[in-house]
Amino acid sequence: MSSVKIECIASEGFGIGESPVWDAKEGALLCVDIVGRKVCRWSPLTRRVQAVAVDAPVSSVALRKSGDYVITLGTRFAALKWEEQLVTTISHVDKDKPNNRFNDGKVDPAGRYFAGTMAEEIRPAVLERQQGSLYTLFSDLSVVKHFDQVDISNGLDWSLDHKIFFYIDSLSYSVDAFDYDLQTGKIGNRRSIYRLEKEESIPDGMCIDTEGKLWVACYDGGRVIRLDPETGKRLQTVKLPVDKTTSCCFGGKDYSEMYVTSASYGMDKEWLSRQPQAGGVFKITGLGVKGVPPYPFAG
Repeated sequence: MSSVKIECIASEGFGIGESPVWDAKEGALLCVDIVGRKVCRWSPLTRRVQAVAVDAPVSSVALRKSGDYVITLGTRFAALKWEEQLVTTISHVDKDKPNNRFNDGKVDPAGRYFAGTMAEEIRPAVLERQQGSLYTLFSDLSVVKHFDQVDISNGLDWSLDHKIFFYIDSLSYSVDAFDYDLQTGKIGNRRSIYRLEKEESIPDGMCIDTEGKLWVACYDGGRVIRLDPETGKRLQTVKLPVDKTTSCCFGGKDYSEMYVTSASYGMDKEWLSRQPQAGGVFKITGLGVKGVPPYPFAG
């Protein structure tokens, strides 16, 4: 694939850049810096990043049908009004675990916000294990817990026919699939569809393309990989100039551009001097596939 081009579009030096989401209405890319505690919006027109500071680690952002955004903040689902820079709590989870925080989250095709938790890291990928859970925020603002005993709740997406939910618990080094009921939001029958190889390192964020193939960002692997969830085969590897690739999404006018977030948290001076773009946001063009627009939260 000689036509693949990688460009660092925002060298923000994020601690942990995460949750890239294309906002078609604004024609802009949303993302968060978890440890930097900010929600960001990059415009391809101005090539600038605007940010809203928040009062806790913010781990995911999603569009909202009624306008503005929803976010996962600390152990809260919250609403964010962008212009007013106003955050209001919707619901609180893991109240018995003060050391926990949310991690990755995404909205399903019916407008429900799925997001999971984890214990705060001592160092990157070093934490008290099995402290996390996976939750759904429904449009009536009620919350359901699907399961617990999660290490690092991470990437998630849905198959094109909406019958399968894909999910990553990072320290399992596996991409998993569940049967999915779109009517109820229930999941079941968990199985592994891909186990990462040593050089791919830790599976992190994930998205799906219009051919039904999954793209997984490999933390400490410096790459995104394209997987066929039906055969369990890796189809493509795109290497990036930074090790700590965290998540990916499709965006741009026709969703043919891929955006990849990265982290600099836990890197020493020597490592950072070798990878000055660590913590930046990257745009990949020429992949020859398009992505699926994000769903907005219906509540």
